[in-house]
Amino acid sequence: MLNFLRLLAIALITSILGTAGILSCLAVPSGNAVLPLARFWARIILSLCRVKLVVQGGSRISPPGPYLFLSNHQSQFDILAVVLAIPLQFRILAKQELFYIPIFGWVLKLSGFVGIDRSNREKAIKSLEHAAQRLRGGTSLLIYAEGTRSLDGKLLPFKKGGFVLAIQAGVPIIPITIQGSREILAKGSLRIRPGTIQVGIGEPIDPARYTLEEKERLMQEVRTVMERTLGAQEQPVMLKRTQ
Repeated sequence: MLNFLRLLAIALITSILGTAGILSCLAVPSGNAVLPLARFWARIILSLCRVKLVVQGGSRISPPGPYLFLSNHQSQFDILAVVLAIPLQFRILAKQELFYIPIFGWVLKLSGFVGIDRSNREKAIKSLEHAAQRLRGGTSLLIYAEGTRSLDGKLLPFKKGGFVLAIQAGVPIIPITIQGSREILAKGSLRIRPGTIQVGIGEPIDPARYTLEEKERLMQEVRTVMERTLGAQEQPVMLKRTQ
């Protein structure tokens, strides 16, 4: 019953703040007014669900950017974590299906999030081209490197598109590693459990050291950082709490 009430509260909060987000986009067409609302939305939901967020390495992000953030993906709660962990304006390359959700999807569209249809190669390439334009124009972007959520928390194979994008756009990559969100809300489940989400932010990586033909080497460098951070996050260390 408590879980049902939490889900109901999340839907209500999302609808109210989502509507405010739509109105903010009409007032500020750049969509930059949405992120402060999104951070407020994230704090409310994490508090409601008794979820703590701890961030390590936040000082490695120096505004204004742009950066290409490459993150692992374990849960729908990841978006709440990154919204609070990244201290600057950014957008997310998100699966196209999210844009069809009433209110929530409309906010994504109006605020400049980039949708990608991975089932259609031609459309996916166009989405990456659009994302590259956003990066070159000074807008930071976050991509989930695996392209989907992991069922067991282990890193899945990385999609190549984000790494091609990084090399073409020539902006620094910052690896982001999320741990603990799967235990809070697993893929395919609606049961929310209290817990702690840890976000590790890695050192910037310069993609200029790689050519397109060497994208697999860049993928391996980012993967190594994430695997090392995931291993460290499993240890009982003291991290700075961010709420």
